[in-house]
Amino acid sequence: MQSILDNITEWLKLMLIDGIITNLSGMFDSVNQKVGEIAGQVGLTPAGWNAGVFSMIRNLSESVIVPIAGVILAFVMTYELIQMVIERNNLHEIDTWIFFKWIFKTFVAVLIVTNTFNIVMGIFEMGQQVVNSAAGVISTGTSVGIDNLTDLETRLAAMELGPLFGLWFQSLFIGLTMHILSLCIFLVIYGRMIEIYLVTSVGPIPMATMANREWGSIGQNYLRSLLALAFQAFLIMVCVGIYAVLVQSIATETDVIAAVWTTMGYTVLLCFTLFKTGSLAKSVFNAH
Repeated sequence: MQSILDNITEWLKLMLIDGIITNLSGMFDSVNQKVGEIAGQVGLTPAGWNAGVFSMIRNLSESVIVPIAGVILAFVMTYELIQMVIERNNLHEIDTWIFFKWIFKTFVAVLIVTNTFNIVMGIFEMGQQVVNSAAGVISTGTSVGIDNLTDLETRLAAMELGPLFGLWFQSLFIGLTMHILSLCIFLVIYGRMIEIYLVTSVGPIPMATMANREWGSIGQNYLRSLLALAFQAFLIMVCVGIYAVLVQSIATETDVIAAVWTTMGYTVLLCFTLFKTGSLAKSVFNAH
């Protein structure tokens, strides 16, 4: 009877060992892939990330938003002219130079509205240069695995059935968590690009308010939002650089589960900081 129980126990141990090794072997593949893609994704301009989507957004903006911006610009510049005239002692002191000033401001405002996409692309080109420079500095690899943890199967075979079952459950749970974290990284990176397209599509409307002192805050805040989105990529690169330095110590761990839990903790921290980069960039540039 004892030999039968021993055989069943040994069979269960072999099953659990195989399950643990299987769970651990590909656990970090999805996260490694997503983290490795971050530098390439955030370093792209809206035109370079997806040319088809960018072309659609530009066509929508030029055919739908620009006419609305033209109406808003006409209202803003009319309001600007009324303000300029009233400021001169309620029409008692009219100088002809204010009309030349108004014509010049109108010309500049029209120039800004008609070149909104060039201004937007210039901001993101600048952000791309910053990200590319940061990628050259952050050269540490972000890939993490258990390949350097030697004698894994031997150490697992020396363990009892109860601890093996606990390790199997932990490896299963952590593997599922790592897939969820890789999805979170995907949402941050792709969500930022979708936000860029959305903000870019309505650009001519806030830019139409730039020439007026009272309404100009709308356009100024829009430019600050663009700068925040552009430099959010740099903050993301800093997060990846910190993560890359932290995970390099994982390979020296001798405790498999401790190493896996530590890696998951670092990845959770990476996801949390990636989600915070958007609000942090907006607070730096005072964008609302």
